[in-house]
Amino acid sequence: MSWWTSLRRRWRRPAAVPDALWSRTLNALPFLHTLTPSERTQLRGLCAHFLAEKEFTGANGLRVTDAMALSIAAQACRPLLHMHGADGHPVRRPADVLDWYDDFVGIVLQPGAVLARREVRDHTGVVHQYTEALAGEAMDGGPLMLSWEDVASAGERAAIGHNVVIHEFVHKMDMRELSPGDHPQGAPVLPDGFLGMARTAAAAHWHRVMSEASAGFREAVAMAERFGGEPPWLDDYAAKDAAEFFAVTCEAYFVSRERFAAEFPTLMPLYDGFFNAAQGGARISA
Repeated sequence: MSWWTSLRRRWRRPAAVPDALWSRTLNALPFLHTLTPSERTQLRGLCAHFLAEKEFTGANGLRVTDAMALSIAAQACRPLLHMHGADGHPVRRPADVLDWYDDFVGIVLQPGAVLARREVRDHTGVVHQYTEALAGEAMDGGPLMLSWEDVASAGERAAIGHNVVIHEFVHKMDMRELSPGDHPQGAPVLPDGFLGMARTAAAAHWHRVMSEASAGFREAVAMAERFGGEPPWLDDYAAKDAAEFFAVTCEAYFVSRERFAAEFPTLMPLYDGFFNAAQGGARISA
């Protein structure tokens, strides 16, 4: 897949993103204002390749415009700006970081949240059915669904650390190399030399730091729900499991960095090392 995608990129010249459309996109997403001119140029190029490779479909009568597609592309590509390749190695060409998203083509846009029927079996074997409202959903090896209502409010909702596009595309990163039937664990492929560690030590360090931060968050959620404590800043959906904790915290890392650093100081070196590998993350002793 990666070989074919890379070959196709080499021979396909994506259409340039129009200046006026790009300016409107940046203005609507204030968390992109902190990017340097060079980073904005790089992001614009990634968006052009992204739009050439993905197919958008509007559901329930929704018409997908160029502005809608570009907004999603900009948010989806933001985490990739300084990343390593999906195999853990540096990329040869900037657009090859899009290999993180190479297991699907289709992006389905719904006008609003989608009600999905869920079924779970508890420890006694009893099956429980319920309805869940989804602002987005990423499927392993399949398409990605987004609620345009949530996507359109990305600029306003950045203050609470929310971004549904980044959330779902981070899930896609987390789903790479899963075996059939496995569930993502908030443990994506780390770059070579992550935080100056060998691969085994790096994976163990990632798991330990993430587990401790997740446990602290779950405790804060429990205190708020049971004893009237102050609710956590982030959506308590992050307490569901390791994969959701990773996705929800990544949203905040990109759209509200200062608040995220204050709330999750132990995760900052982890995410800086993962998402900014090309610039070099902080080194720590193993």
